This record gives sequence, structure tokens and C-alpha cells, in this order.
Amino acid sequence: MSLLPHEIIIANELSISDKQVRTTIALLDEGATVPFISRYRKEMTGSLDEVQITSIRDRSQQLKDLDKRKEAILKSINDQGKMTPEIEQLVMTAETMSSLEDIYLPYKPKRKTRASVAREKGLQPLADFILAQDQTDILAIANSLIDEEKGIKNTEEALAGARDIIAEIIAEDATVRSKSRTIFLEKGEFVSRVVPGKEEAAIKYKDYYQWSEPLKAAPSHRVLAMRRGEKEELLYLDIEVNEEEILPALEAIYIKATNPAASQVKMALLDSYKRLLKPSMETEIRVLTRQKADDEAIKVFADNVRQLLLAAPLGQKRLLAIDPGFRTGCKTVVLDEQGQLKENTAIFPHNGAHGYAEAQKTIKYLVSKYDIQAIAIGNGTAGRETEDFIRKLDLSTITIVMVNESGASIYSASETAREEFPDYDITVRGAVSIGRRLMDPLAELVKIDPKSIGVGQYQHDVDQNKLQTSLDDTVISCVNAVGVELNTASKQILSYVSGLGPALAQQIITYRNENGPFTSRRELKKVPRLGDKAFEQAAGFLRIRHAKNPLDSSAVHPERYPLVEQMAKDLGKKVEDLLKDTELRKSISLKNYISEEVGLPTLNDILDELAKPGLDPREKFEAFSFTEGVNSIGDLRIGMKLPGIVTNITNFGAFVDIGVHQDGLVHLSQLSNRYISDPHEVVKVQQQVTVTVTEVDEKRNRIALSMKTDEKPSVPRNRRNEGKRIPEPETDMASKLAALASKFK
Repeated sequence: MSLLPHEIIIANELSISDKQVRTTIALLDEGATVPFISRYRKEMTGSLDEVQITSIRDRSQQLKDLDKRKEAILKSINDQGKMTPEIEQLVMTAETMSSLEDIYLPYKPKRKTRASVAREKGLQPLADFILAQDQTDILAIANSLIDEEKGIKNTEEALAGARDIIAEIIAEDATVRSKSRTIFLEKGEFVSRVVPGKEEAAIKYKDYYQWSEPLKAAPSHRVLAMRRGEKEELLYLDIEVNEEEILPALEAIYIKATNPAASQVKMALLDSYKRLLKPSMETEIRVLTRQKADDEAIKVFADNVRQLLLAAPLGQKRLLAIDPGFRTGCKTVVLDEQGQLKENTAIFPHNGAHGYAEAQKTIKYLVSKYDIQAIAIGNGTAGRETEDFIRKLDLSTITIVMVNESGASIYSASETAREEFPDYDITVRGAVSIGRRLMDPLAELVKIDPKSIGVGQYQHDVDQNKLQTSLDDTVISCVNAVGVELNTASKQILSYVSGLGPALAQQIITYRNENGPFTSRRELKKVPRLGDKAFEQAAGFLRIRHAKNPLDSSAVHPERYPLVEQMAKDLGKKVEDLLKDTELRKSISLKNYISEEVGLPTLNDILDELAKPGLDPREKFEAFSFTEGVNSIGDLRIGMKLPGIVTNITNFGAFVDIGVHQDGLVHLSQLSNRYISDPHEVVKVQQQVTVTVTEVDEKRNRIALSMKTDEKPSVPRNRRNEGKRIPEPETDMASKLAALASKFK
């Protein structure tokens, strides 16, 4: 439908070649996944990365949707008998959905309007004479149209009806709408005020009681905060533009003279703006600004989820995992190197001297019996107290780690947890999840809806379909970037492997249970319903540790095994020798292996992988511990320098766990000595940081922190705009952060 092929449009937008776009779309249409194309089809796409491929996929779908809408509009106009070559050209060349709908608006079937009533009275000719603004005596024409049977009692009623027609024409003029849209976006303001009588109920929105700021400057978190306040019927939210900013621009389009007709047009234009155009623009701009805010919030959420999923794993260790509690005790489980549950019990170190002594005996017994290498402790209620108890046992050779348990309770009650542990209650499942999360965050967190793992902002307010697509893309990207151990992987993580999905993941698990561990990647072809295409997409991302063919534990795709074998053969060696000998690999002349299908990008990838076959790309795990003796907000003092873990990042700053059951906020202005516009420039989720306490408010459970260096600690200053503090909103994340975030609106 487009005059320009989609490939050229996308290529121009992304500054790549149309051939790259065409090839990528063809691969996607064939069922290839984004990770597969990015990793194993570099020669075909010109080494496009996942971001570019995803952009091509999404933009291609947008253009297809635009073409479908064009088809529907052309059919509608044609069925009305109003199609002309000019209209068809306008529709065909429309580049956005907004401009397309502007073109269609005059022809869009609508309910009875003031203009349609005036037309039924025969006032269209008068409207045409007025719009012409020539020397025609419009009063005489209006007088001639008086007809009481039609409801035109006098000249003024005739002129009023004509103005109604003109007002609708102006409001539906594509040029007027485009100009108005531009002015609204450039000059418009969000204006928020509290609903009278609801001041107390809206206290969390106090900074928005009387608030205004330019549309183009409003960050996503404030837009979403105001929209939520409006949705909860606590705030009125309007979009306003000074009439002096817009009316002269519209008059320049329609006022052509200085005569009585022009005066009528001016009256019609003012009515058109106030009654038709302004409400329409407000609705449209609301949608546009929401989409923009949604996109920014979704990006923040996806970035946080990626960082959390790719957090450093402890690896395969024998460990104790403890889900802390005061009155109900601490559920304690033993996991082997593969994360399998070996034993579970409960200890009560916080229930008096007897409970403390028994807990000591139990932990020492389990540590000795299972030769425990690490202890994972959930960071929820009683977490720091339980950590203190464990550290006082003098287990010097054992790594002790506090683990963020956000979402563990969601997993515990899930169908996935019931399938894994049908004979255990949710407390045991929760402790297991905490332990496995330390061993391999990615493998455990994929079992939980990303919206439940405690990062992001306003995830329940944004477009849920867009959010789900973005999060699915993020999880798939992370899983395939790391690779999956085929013989120990859960159904959940296998379902995210390129080319698989839940059904094939279950088939693999069933086959593995019935036939034992896979001995080679090729054996995957024996799995029922796993065809050649699925094998091609998935095989390179699946690992088999200790396989007979050493390449099966690497990211080298099976389709390139013959090439690697030829490299070894040409050197008179075996593939195993290439893996072990750096100098041998350096002696390979890659140009000898370039072909129509394989170029230097793939060959370099192969050599890189031979140097570190199957190596986990995530950072190396570093043990972390909070400051001893600082367990609650009451232990904090202004000026303290403390180690912390970044738990969440928003547009307005980062939340840091410093071990006191209440995360502190490092405002954007306090993240660095230099100016930054995005917190992700300097921090990431799960990063270990050092912070300075700048404010403590026990009554409101509020902690302000700074990461600035070599500066005296100070209370973060209020940024001001026209005498009003720029608020930071509530952030919709884990419940333990909600109260704090509301204080930094």
C-alpha cells in the first residue's frame, strides 16, 4: 500500500541499508528468532544487533497495521462515492496513523452534528459563500434562506447554521489539525489540581494539588503519577494551551479578507477551536503523551529486569537457604550443587535462649553433614537479625549472602512451584527459591512474572501488551545470551530458548526423564515434535557439559562443527587441541575458511568461543555484607558511609538496600558529582555501591542517600520551577518501597 516499500522506510529511519532490512524481515517471517538472527546470521544481516533487529520487527508490524488501515479507509471513502485521485494520493502517502486519520475525518461516518443539521436545512451554499470571503452580500443570501418550515426563522439563524458548517470544516481540516497538534506539543502544559474536598485522601499527590509544567518537558514518572491521581479521582488533569499561541496560527490559514464574511469565519473558527478542535486535540495529546510515558517507563523496567536477570551467579555450590521469620521461625533448606532439595527444617533463633541454642546446633549439624559451602538468607522480615545470628557462629570458610527475596512468595504459591514441590508447603518452596536465586538468578527468576520481582516504576499503569512484549524480549535475550544447560534446565527456562516455547520445553523434560541425560545436541532431534527448524534455532543456545563432542558445551552452532573440524584437520590436530592451545588457535588463517555462507564475523565468533567454550558471560560473583551493627533505621546517622546494593532504578533516582529493612533513595542529583540525565549511566540493579546518609526520617520511614564523593553530606535540595518544587512520584514496585517513594514524589 505504501508508495515507498517498507524496507526503504525502515532503512532510512534506522540508518541501515534496505538490503539489511529486507533480509532481516525475511528471516523473521521464516520463524527465526531475534537472538538466533543476531548470533548466527551476521553475514546475512550485516551484523545487526538485537536492538536493531527488534526495531525492524516492531516497525515492520506498525507499517503493516498502517497499510491495513489505509485499505479500510480507501474502501470506506470509495463506498461513499467520494473518492478522487487527490484523496487517494493523500491516503496512500500518509506516513503516520495520526495524519491518516486526519485525512479520513471529514469522510468518517458520524452521528448527527450541528453541522449536519445545518446542511439538512440547505445552508451549505451559504457556508461556501462565507468561506470564499469575496464581495458577495452574505446578508442578502442569508436573508433569502429564511424558511420557518426548515427551522430558519431569521438571518442570524441562517448565519449561525452556516458557521456550524464552517466550524466542522475547520476542525476536520488536516492542515489545521497538524498545525494544532504541533502547537499543543510545543506549547501545551499539563495542569493538575486536587479534587475539592479530597485533599486528605490525595495526600500522596500533595505536590500535584496545584501543578503545571510543559508537555514536552514532563518526565514519564510525573505524567504517570498525575494520570494515576486522575484515575483514582483525586486529581483533575487538563492539557492547556494559551489561545494566543494557537488562534493566530489558525486564522492565518482561514482568514483571507477584512469584510463581513471574514468576520463570520473568525467567529466560526473560535467556536470550532473551543467546541471541537481543542477537546479533540486534548484527547489525542493525552494518548500521545501516555504512549511516550509508557515507552519510557517500559524501557526503564526492561533495563532493570535485564540487569537483575544477568546478576552474577554464585554457581553450583552446596548451600543452606534460610527464609527468615520472628514468631514463625526461619525455614531452612539444604540444596545440593544442582539446586535439588535434600533436607528442610525450621529454626527459632529469635525465640528466646532455648530457641537460639537449638538453632545453633541445627545449623552446625547441617553445615557439617552436607559440607555446606554457602548460606543464603532472605532480606525480608528478620533478615538482618538472622544474618547476625549466622555470622556469630564463626563459619569462616562459608560464604554468607543476603538475597533479595522479592517475588519469592509469588513463586511459592505458583503452579510452577507446586509442580516442582508437590509435597512441600509454600514456606519450603520460598526458602528453596531464595537459595536457587543465589546460585543462578537467571534460572530462578524466569519462573516468576517479571512484574513481580520488585523493579521498575508504574508497571501496572502502562500499556500491558507493550510491557509484556518488552519483558518477554528481555527475558529471551538474557536466557539466550547466557545459554542453558540442557540436562539440568527447568521447563521454564527452556521455554525461553530460541525456537522452543512451553510445549517443546515440556517435551524435552519428558524425554530427559524417560531416557536420562542428553549425551549430544544431535539427540535433541529424537525429542517428539522437535523438528529441524526448532533444532536450528535452539541448538546453539543449549549446552551439554562433559559431552563427548566438546563443541556441545560451547556456543558454536552444530551447523559449523564441520568447519571447526576442518580447521583442526588442516593443522593436523583434533578439536580438543584447538580448545586447549591458544597458540594453535592463533595460527589459524581465517581467510582460508571464508565462503558464501561464512564470513569473518562468524569466524571471529567461533575463535572467541573456542577460547572460552561455554563460559558464562555474566560477571564474577563477589560476596557482599552490610555494615555490622546497622540493622534498623534507628541505627542510622547523617554522614554515615555504608555499603549497599542497588535494588531498583527509576527515572528520578536509585533505591539502595543498606540493610535496615527500608531502602534509601539516591536522588538523580545525588548519584554523581557530574550532571547525569539517566540513572543507568552510573548504576545498575544489584550493583554494590557506597552511599552516604544525608537524611533520616523515622516517622515517615524515609532515608535519603548520596553517592557523591568528597563532598559534605547535605539534605538533597528541592529542585524548583517557578517557585514550585518538582515532585518525584510514588513508584509502583515492591510494597516495601512504596511508602518511601511516595515521600519523594
